[in-house]
Amino acid sequence: MEDYSKYSDPELATALRLGNDAAFKEIYTRYFKLLYLFAYNKLRDEEEAKDVVHDVFAWMIDHTENFALKTSLSSYLYKSVLNKIFNIFSHQAIIKKYIDQGDHYIEVDSTETDYLIREKDIAGMIRQEIEAMPPKMREVYRLRFEQYLSAKEIAAKLDISENTVNTHLKRAVKQLKNNLGIAVFVLYVLNG
Repeated sequence: MEDYSKYSDPELATALRLGNDAAFKEIYTRYFKLLYLFAYNKLRDEEEAKDVVHDVFAWMIDHTENFALKTSLSSYLYKSVLNKIFNIFSHQAIIKKYIDQGDHYIEVDSTETDYLIREKDIAGMIRQEIEAMPPKMREVYRLRFEQYLSAKEIAAKLDISENTVNTHLKRAVKQLKNNLGIAVFVLYVLNG
């Protein structure tokens, strides 16, 4: 078995994109502790810090075929963790705003309540926005983000071009960002 510890980050990223599990294991070994410490310093919660780092690595596993770096591997990983942390902070701001409105009686510090509010409010807003999309855009969006079909598969299923699929997806994402705000949209994408 090859020794991936001697591989550079770009070599590991290329091997990962080709589906090499050993390359992923080396990336994980090389960066997990550093990313965890980085997340912990921001969040001050061990479990939440571990969850954030695991989510980033889980995303990498699920998207290896599309894993293309525009920066260094370490920059990509740190930025991904930081985006997850911003997501958590944005979510906390949404919860605080909801609580400050005083339209309900809940235990503010309850983690369970926190998740229930997020699920109910944000999922409801997103559902509403998706329902408001033009029919074809909505259908393309759902096939991509709810059934996880590729643009090519959607084009074949709906008998339209891939360009048309991509146009619908770009417009749908833009509409969601504009109507929901970037913080809610990012929260949705990262937890979707």
